[in-house]
Amino acid sequence: MWLEILLASVLGFVIYWFVSRDEEETLPLEYGWWGPGTRPTTEEDASIRPFRVETSDEEINDLHWRIDKTRLAAPLEDSCFHYGFNSNYLKKILSYWRNEFDWKKQVEILNKYPHFKTKIEGLDIHFIHVKPTQLPAGRSAKPLLMVHGWPGSFYEFYKIIPLLTDPKSHGLSDEHVFEVICPSIPGYGFSEASSKKGLNSVATARIFYKLMQRLNFQEFYVQGGDWGSLICTNMAQMVPRHVKGLHLNMALVMRNFFTLSLLLGRRFGRLFGYTERDMELLYPFKEKIFYTVMRESGYLHIQATKPDTVGCALNDSPVGLAAYILEKFSTWTNSEFRNLEDGGLERKFSLDDLLTNIMLYWTTGTIVSSQRYYKENLGKGLNVHRHERMKVHVPTGFAAFPDELIHVPEKLVRFKYPKLLSYSYMPRGGHFAAFEEPELLAKDIRKFVEQVERQ
Repeated sequence: MWLEILLASVLGFVIYWFVSRDEEETLPLEYGWWGPGTRPTTEEDASIRPFRVETSDEEINDLHWRIDKTRLAAPLEDSCFHYGFNSNYLKKILSYWRNEFDWKKQVEILNKYPHFKTKIEGLDIHFIHVKPTQLPAGRSAKPLLMVHGWPGSFYEFYKIIPLLTDPKSHGLSDEHVFEVICPSIPGYGFSEASSKKGLNSVATARIFYKLMQRLNFQEFYVQGGDWGSLICTNMAQMVPRHVKGLHLNMALVMRNFFTLSLLLGRRFGRLFGYTERDMELLYPFKEKIFYTVMRESGYLHIQATKPDTVGCALNDSPVGLAAYILEKFSTWTNSEFRNLEDGGLERKFSLDDLLTNIMLYWTTGTIVSSQRYYKENLGKGLNVHRHERMKVHVPTGFAAFPDELIHVPEKLVRFKYPKLLSYSYMPRGGHFAAFEEPELLAKDIRKFVEQVERQ
């Protein structure tokens, strides 16, 4: 009898565990105040104001003066990018930046899309909002929120936007046409930085949801990589009825079983549901995961602990800022680029595009506030936040780019996102997907949306 009771209890616990683990929890929709001082008693101004990027001769002259005063250390012989940004190649970039790069021209390019600002939870939030110029008869545009990460910006999406808003002009089907909204994370670029501690991805998700409400979108798609993937995930956890579909090109699956499955996957890959392609991208474990994490996470430890210290140097030196950020655009695009003298930067990007992204940090003085985002999200440790333990119950699409920092197999993505409709092994590309491979990413977004619409 006691054995039967024990077995029944164990069976009941197992059934409960399997049922409860997929319970559709939601993050609470709270309120924050991130502006200076105390929250005012008057109602917040909800107006949406047009905004234009501007520059001046004084701003450009100051930049040139600082570049002229640069003092570089000589690199070690044959060090390529193994010690960080190679200063021999940096000299070429500085020469181009000082003598050929036309910031005024790039400002005109930035302004080719409509910019706006609006006050949310005490902060001026910047965003671009691009509507299709024409729509097929009887159809409406699908709202799509696209969120960047660090050390990127809204500018990462400039090449993918026309593929989404005007697909027919770019050889794509016009069955799905999008209305694209790209905000700047608070403390990045033209979005005001928080005056208070605690503004993390959950707070950002709430702010961006309020932005979409303010634009009169009750149901919309969201897409992101890097921090954008976490912000969009949090939004889906917070307001699942409003997020029609979630598309990601990076997934943060921070559970103990993930680490265990990676360690055992070489021998028991099939048991964990790994495909042959997964095995190619994950192993040998030491090189493709352990050494990669060790090589590429130094910045993360600094920014998750004492971001303001290194930030003092980066905010004062455009050259230091460029080296610090562009090194990520080298090795995060392809880890093998560290074996090249020029870091392979111009194999995937133009210097104009790279320096435009740098200028968005330099001219706004936001490198420190952008780095604090790591402290706010990771400063207390991993798996300490409720959202990290929650699943996401909205239709999800995932694009697995082969040169992403760490590959996440479909089986593990599905654990976090049980309504995974689309998982694509992309033929090429790395961390900065929209910036590097806009056509591939656009096609995968369209494929995912097609699957959602057919449901």
